[in-house]
Amino acid sequence: MQTVAVLSLKGGVGKTTIALGLASAALRRGARTLVVDLDPQCNATATLDPEETDATLADVLETPRPAVLRDAIARSGWGEEVDVLVGSENLELLNDQDPDPRRLEKLARALTELGPMLEDGQLPYQLVLLDCPPSLGRLTRSALMAAHGALLVTEPTLFAVSGAQRAFEAVEQAREEHNPVLSPLGVVVNRVRPQSYEHQYRIAELREHFGRLVMPVALPDRLAVQQAQGACMPIHHWGTPGAREVALALNLLLARVLRTSGRGRHRTRNWPEESDADTHQDENDGDNDGKVVVET
Repeated sequence: MQTVAVLSLKGGVGKTTIALGLASAALRRGARTLVVDLDPQCNATATLDPEETDATLADVLETPRPAVLRDAIARSGWGEEVDVLVGSENLELLNDQDPDPRRLEKLARALTELGPMLEDGQLPYQLVLLDCPPSLGRLTRSALMAAHGALLVTEPTLFAVSGAQRAFEAVEQAREEHNPVLSPLGVVVNRVRPQSYEHQYRIAELREHFGRLVMPVALPDRLAVQQAQGACMPIHHWGTPGAREVALALNLLLARVLRTSGRGRHRTRNWPEESDADTHQDENDGDNDGKVVVET
């Protein structure tokens, strides 16, 4: 099981969009995925449209026992291969600055119960995505303590470098103080307009600052993303040219995340492989050479 924290310490950059997009790409590959909605805004939960639960993540963080965890997880409206550890507005009450490790480790402790709580014949989760709030309180710190890798999300704007730098420093601090296996997987740039000189300048600025940590795959700014989310559908099921372009980028991003995280202790095994035919089809469907991939 690979656990990835998706974070940004600046709101409005599309962090939840990236988390949902990775879940959509994993669904396309047939990989069982759990999305953990740590953001009190609960946008991931709303888009995934899960069945009603008797508990939420807020209850799990207060009482990280298997019975509570089981009651807080539901199948998403996307299909049986994507589940949700549902969020709640009550999470805001838990998002304090208390550095007590005993409180911060509750999420990690709960996630260790995912394997033992499986029913007979039920496949284990291959990917767990932690959608963090845009702040460095208890919720994000808990995610960094529980994760194997952290994916930093930013936009090509004036404050892109400073925002990503603060998130990177938070990851490094978490690794040094609490979670030695945590590693930064990279910086993904969202909502890119390829023809914008300003965006290209900001991406170059990010590359200069973070080097190879900047993902070679950038997410293009397409209306299809908002349309798919509004319809509570995976972007891979939204059949417009813009959606196919974004889906191609997300396929490449997921592959890059798994390849990067596979270099560490927590190498993911038994992932459904991308066939050469699938990769070729992706490239044909995208039909946007030079518009999705940002060379690093």
